[in-house]
Amino acid sequence: MSSASPSMINLLDKTKPPHKIIWFLAWPTIVEQLLSTLIGYVDSAMVGSLGASATAAISVNTSSIWLVNGLMFSVGVGFSVLMARNLGAGNKDTAKIIVKQAIIAVLTIGTAISILMSFIGNELPLWMGAPSLVVDSARLYMKWISVGFVAQMGMFVFAALLRSSGDTRTPLILNIATNVVDIILNFIMIFPSRTITIFGQDIFVYGMDMGVEGASLSTTIVIFAGAIALCVMLFRKRFVAQARFKDSWKLHPKIIRSAFKLALPVALERATLNSGQIVLTRMISGLGEVALASHYLANTAETIAFLPATGFSSAATTLVAHSLGAKEKGLAHRYARSCILFGTTFMLVASVLIFVFAPQLISIFSSVPEVVSLGSTVLRIEALGEPFFGLSMMVFGILRGAGDTKGPFYLALLGMWIVRIPGAWFLITLFGFGLQGVWIAMMADMVVRGAASFIRFKKGAWLHVWDKRQGEVPAALIDYD
Repeated sequence: MSSASPSMINLLDKTKPPHKIIWFLAWPTIVEQLLSTLIGYVDSAMVGSLGASATAAISVNTSSIWLVNGLMFSVGVGFSVLMARNLGAGNKDTAKIIVKQAIIAVLTIGTAISILMSFIGNELPLWMGAPSLVVDSARLYMKWISVGFVAQMGMFVFAALLRSSGDTRTPLILNIATNVVDIILNFIMIFPSRTITIFGQDIFVYGMDMGVEGASLSTTIVIFAGAIALCVMLFRKRFVAQARFKDSWKLHPKIIRSAFKLALPVALERATLNSGQIVLTRMISGLGEVALASHYLANTAETIAFLPATGFSSAATTLVAHSLGAKEKGLAHRYARSCILFGTTFMLVASVLIFVFAPQLISIFSSVPEVVSLGSTVLRIEALGEPFFGLSMMVFGILRGAGDTKGPFYLALLGMWIVRIPGAWFLITLFGFGLQGVWIAMMADMVVRGAASFIRFKKGAWLHVWDKRQGEVPAALIDYD
């Protein structure tokens, strides 16, 4: 049975209704993602106020950043699911070793990624076909984002470990703090010194006038602070799988191998999705600056629809992993069904709101009429597919918690490279749909992926993935196929 700190609840308590435990885990993640989205809105609005070229400079790098973030996210999934599985089975000592291996992985792999991307970032805007006017700004943006990748990996992995232990509130609290700092730093670094009027009083505000570069530098500073704070949380006594400096920190190849077996399909899934985004960005770059800026801002606005699904998907991963670790398949299925119901319902409501208020959302980030018009049009197209996307996110969370990380990869491959990319190419090239064609193809991908995900869930094979390799690993470490 899972251990719990005083601020937590027993995740395997059958006397409690599933919705109470699910909501206990989900709401902090939803609020955390909401705050992150609002900060993303503020960041985009600040940069957007500099003009369409500044927005395009960030947009041309975004899909590549998503690709790298997806690879780092996969490492967090691998270690956190493995830890949650062992906590559910009562193997706390093994869970503690897993946490230390995760910290080592962040420091080594994250540093290597930062170094590699520092070299690649200078050429990336050219590879992506960026308009000549935005190349220099895009390079400056990637310079600081690349430095922060090691910290970004820490944010992904350490937060995943905390959430999978049942502690979703600590990442929320730290997210609030870092977001406040991010707004302040953006306000100082992006704009020049100026005088603003508040309640009739003129106040001088110092500014560094760094523009797009200031946005990336402030983000990197905040990410480093957040990663360090999250890492400290892993050393607290109240953390059920507490890491301690005085314990052994030697490498455990069996644990690392098991974590990366889980992570590899997730990495391939993310690479499949984000490499597809890179191809799409390359297509959109040829459509001009307005299309590129509209695409970026519509993507930014659309993230609000993900919030409920992200929270419930994270809860599903944690609860399924704990339940199957305790050999409670019925409880795992019960949690899975409830997460699908809650997550998809909330996503439906969000998609309706996005469809209705699309022009207002885009107007937050840009005052350019062409960008607002095109951005709101494509945002409404994708809103039609959001409930299906929410369904796929729920099932992906369930499958990961069950150790079936290959399933989401296959489904992502189907949606992105069989539906979205060919569909976008045909609609742009043969029918002249422009950016609207890209987003129609994206909507079709969401529908297909959601339907295919639900079919995989209903077959129920995910409940038995962990059984295939039981008993092979010493010290109670659970491996999988």
